Amino acid sequence: MDMDRRQFFRVSGAGLAASSLVALGFSPTAALAETRSFKLARTTETRSICPYCSVSCGMIMYTLGDKAKNVKSTIVHVEGDPDHPVNRGTLCPKGAGVMDMIQSKDRVKFPQVREAGSSEWKRLSWEEALTRVATHMKADRDANFIKANDKGVTVNRWNTSAFLISSASSNESGYLSVKIARGLGMVALDTQARI
Repeated sequence: MDMDRRQFFRVSGAGLAASSLVALGFSPTAALAETRSFKLARTTETRSICPYCSVSCGMIMYTLGDKAKNVKSTIVHVEGDPDHPVNRGTLCPKGAGVMDMIQSKDRVKFPQVREAGSSEWKRLSWEEALTRVATHMKADRDANFIKANDKGVTVNRWNTSAFLISSASSNESGYLSVKIARGLGMVALDTQARI
């Protein structure tokens, strides 16, 4: 924007006059003499774990809602947990931005399936989804389970399926997940931390 000397003085003079009027008390809006309430005063504090990586940082989530039967609580603030031994209140950029993931309109909140040959996703109940997964796993294990290798040594392997374990789970649930997968004969185990 090109501005000559006269225009510069006019713009500067108008800005000085407006700021002087505000300083003298001529404000366009009335000043309210009240204290703002703390934004987390009416919220419920819930401790959680960050879902992104294997560090498992502690988070505190603040929800707003009166816990009535038909009222759905909404998360209004997330911060690091200062009492958590891993992160001691700090969060990385992904953890600090977890509100974007929670409030995303694209977030999947229920199981869906796309049947073979179809282009539409169909919503399932959790019971249907778990039954369907268990049925497919059993059929694959029955068809591809290897009891012994070519030398006759018992190996009990299931090479055609893999298990992806959550890195944000606790030690106990991680231990149980590995025990179940190994008990089924799965060889390929990985954790979400490497993704």
